[in-house]
Amino acid sequence: MQAIKGKNTKPEMIVRSYLFSKGLRYRINVKKLPGSPDIVLKRWKCVIFVNGCFWHGHQGCFILPKSNSEFWKNKIERNINRDRDNIILLENMGWRVIVVWECEIRKKERRKERLDEIYLEIVSGKTE
Repeated sequence: MQAIKGKNTKPEMIVRSYLFSKGLRYRINVKKLPGSPDIVLKRWKCVIFVNGCFWHGHQGCFILPKSNSEFWKNKIERNINRDRDNIILLENMGWRVIVVWECEIRKKERRKERLDEIYLEIVSGKTE
């Protein structure tokens, strides 16, 4: 468990690199905002969370481990609830929230399309 990174993960780095290449400037892991978003685009009043499918219970990707199932079920449920609460707080503060799932970035055949969608969401002011 010690080897699990919480910051600067490969999916985060891919998203950040793409946004930077498009000329967008951002801050990372801003602790003053609820949930300490992975990417904060202050100019666009937009935050991005790059979520790992396992740790954030992505439907269709998350598989409950067979050992210590009750612990993992409770932990992932707490993570999901905390994510939901942070998104609500951010939206109430006037921030637009984009959630990017690890599986969307890891799959090379879908990556470019999803990164382009994220960019358009940011610059057009549209939210999902």
